[in-house]
Amino acid sequence: MSGLTPDAINKLKLFIQAVEQNPDILNLPELKFFKDFVENAGGLIPPKCSKPSTDAPKTEKSSFKPEPSAPEPSAPEEESEESDLELDNEGVIADPDPEEPVPDVATEQEVSEENIDKSNDKKREAIHAYNDAKYDEAVSAYSEAILLNPSSALLYAKRGQVYLQLSKPNACIRDCSVALKINPDSAAAYKFRGRAYRLLGKWEEAARDLRNACKIDFDEQADEWLKEVTPNARKLEEHQRKYERKRAERELREKQERVRRAREEHAKAAASNAGPQPEAEFDFGAGGAPGGGAPPDFMDMFNDPELAAAFKDPEMIAAFSDITSNPANIIKYQNNPKVMALITKMSSKFGGMGGGMGGMPGMGGMGGFPGMGGMGGFPGGMGGGPPPSSGPGGPDDIGLD
Repeated sequence: MSGLTPDAINKLKLFIQAVEQNPDILNLPELKFFKDFVENAGGLIPPKCSKPSTDAPKTEKSSFKPEPSAPEPSAPEEESEESDLELDNEGVIADPDPEEPVPDVATEQEVSEENIDKSNDKKREAIHAYNDAKYDEAVSAYSEAILLNPSSALLYAKRGQVYLQLSKPNACIRDCSVALKINPDSAAAYKFRGRAYRLLGKWEEAARDLRNACKIDFDEQADEWLKEVTPNARKLEEHQRKYERKRAERELREKQERVRRAREEHAKAAASNAGPQPEAEFDFGAGGAPGGGAPPDFMDMFNDPELAAAFKDPEMIAAFSDITSNPANIIKYQNNPKVMALITKMSSKFGGMGGGMGGMPGMGGMGGFPGMGGMGGFPGGMGGGPPPSSGPGGPDDIGLD
């Protein structure tokens, strides 16, 4: 294999192996002349892979800006039922009697005829006292009558009426509530309790009780009281419907916002997970250039004008294409000085990369050549090739004799 050292052959093999592992090397601008050489010889250069750099996904992630979300609707302040209403509170008692729970009364006990008669006597005394505006005496008389006949709903309702005159609406409400437990259809109990609610400014409750009273047994006074409370009650009822509607709308908006935010988070996560993943970069070894390019020494080789000119020669193009397709074919050109000179010239450009030159003992591995780990140097003077010339011509003259 005259004019071709084992070192040159190995370096050429490494170059071809590097191209096989990473064909994109042939698309580097610095290797355009070599690409033209292969294509002119009928070879096909694989198209360049549109491979994102390792920084591209990071840039995408960092620059990702979701559409500005709509400002989160601030929850409207809980309005009191009368916050935006103008009610006529004339006649409402500012400092009523204290509220107390409705007492449990044994309303089903049997009452003797004698006690019923006595209870009726006390009821008449209470009515006379009430008519004379002696309201305390009326309360006492009704209380005695209730003790004698605790199952009478009317007695509780009438004592509640007296409490109204004493400006004790809460006491009236308690008595009338007991009366309604005994007799749920007591019109008097609804009437007086409705009036008591009106004195407390509880307009809706007042209207409800007075309506029931008029429904059970129409009474002109109950109807007049109902007309008195109806305007405020209607305002409150309309306000309550409006309030409930707003609350339902707010709950719907909050639900929609939760759904929107969940979808947005899901879309962001999906976009992050489905983004382009960086392909595995081709590793040139410890001395190689990262990122899929060729090592510096490899690129410098093609800056030589002699090599550039050689790759414009059709004969050289055909020979190199043959060798590129099958490195073993280099044997066919061992007696071709032009091809051997080109191979030797290319070999010389890899000087300093760790491979032992012919005639030298095995040196360190060829760290840094594309895609290969370190390759041990060859022992000096591989059989078949002449030793390097020691003349002044230097290594560039090898194989040119």
